[in-house]
Amino acid sequence: MTGSGPGIMEAANRGAFDVGAPSVGLNISLPHEQEPNPYVTPELCFRVHYFGIRKLHFLLRAKALVVFPGGFGTFDELFETLTLVQTRKIKPLPIVLVGEEFWRRAIDFDFLIDEGLVDPEDRKLFWFAETGRQIWEGILNWHREAGAPLFPPSSTKDRHI
Repeated sequence: MTGSGPGIMEAANRGAFDVGAPSVGLNISLPHEQEPNPYVTPELCFRVHYFGIRKLHFLLRAKALVVFPGGFGTFDELFETLTLVQTRKIKPLPIVLVGEEFWRRAIDFDFLIDEGLVDPEDRKLFWFAETGRQIWEGILNWHREAGAPLFPPSSTKDRHI
């Protein structure tokens, strides 16, 4: 499930498309309309007017949050999810920040901890990854360690990347 836009969202939808899997796109009404990318499953492409409703649908179904470098919208989704997990308003889920160099420059997590604004324990709410394999293996390990495997043991589909 993506926001159905271009860039990394399109890449995620295309990955599903390329292996014959359905993918959901939650497009958003914006002043300069964004068209859904062509890889969203047509019957699973939705236009959402309110950001809050869109976020609700993302988080209700999320098995992980994988965050690539982005702008204000990306930061908004990341911090809202971190806050909801930190305050235990939603069940924990793996949160992966892709591109450690970007994220360390964009957000000084250590400074926030040093200033007492973020608990050192909260640093464990996310991790950094650089490759698709690191992301995938990290998500699978997180779910395994949480006692909630991402896929049922009876699943025979090949899940390798």
